[in-house]
Amino acid sequence: MIDVYKIGGKVIDDPAALEKFCRDFAALQGPRILVHGGGVAASRMQQKLGIEPVMVEGRRITDEPTLKIVTMVYAGWCNRHICALLQANGCNAIGMAGCDASVIRADRRSPSAEGPCKGIDFGFVGDVTAGSVNVPMLEKLLALGLVPVLCPINHDGRGVLLNTNADTVAQSVASALKANLHCCFEHKGVLQEDGVLLKSIDSAGYEELKRKGTVWGGMIPKIENCLTALRAGAPGARILSYEEIGDPGAGTVIGL
Repeated sequence: MIDVYKIGGKVIDDPAALEKFCRDFAALQGPRILVHGGGVAASRMQQKLGIEPVMVEGRRITDEPTLKIVTMVYAGWCNRHICALLQANGCNAIGMAGCDASVIRADRRSPSAEGPCKGIDFGFVGDVTAGSVNVPMLEKLLALGLVPVLCPINHDGRGVLLNTNADTVAQSVASALKANLHCCFEHKGVLQEDGVLLKSIDSAGYEELKRKGTVWGGMIPKIENCLTALRAGAPGARILSYEEIGDPGAGTVIGL
């Protein structure tokens, strides 16, 4: 069984946290893929270069200068640094953007005709689905004993790079490969108002938690990506702390 792990920008931005995650990830057994973000570092680099980050509904407006910055950060420093840490811990990682071996293609997002993003041009932002993923190529890499480390920079097949949300990349890869999805971040999982961990959530329970405001903000796309992967045939999905990836009982199990 293949496992897909996604790690977020806040962990990547914390050297001690990232080193621990890479040690623990390298110690895992079986075929696995790591998808990473890096939004915190990308925003900081934008500001250093005099470009103020613009986010709408958690998505970065990506004009041409911003595309160059996020490509340098995600496909450059973040991806190479993670691969180096994994190699130091005995994990034979291979860093990839979507254009490498055409592992993931993306379609440039058109302005939405409705909803909170109505009329907004996100620029060089790419949408991906399970059908965007080059399954035979990933399976070949895994069969060679390599561990793909995917950054969220993809391509349209016509020479244009596109910035994609890393959570969506992870969900699409898990959906395409029928793999377990593990969304790792700085908290223990989905928490109730009193801070107590919810050990499991199904789709009906999620809608109730959203209605009550117990889950909000960045937790909503995490849960929805897990549900999408499950509906596509992924055997399992959970949201958990980056510190507990070696514990099969950790985090919040998402179910249909």
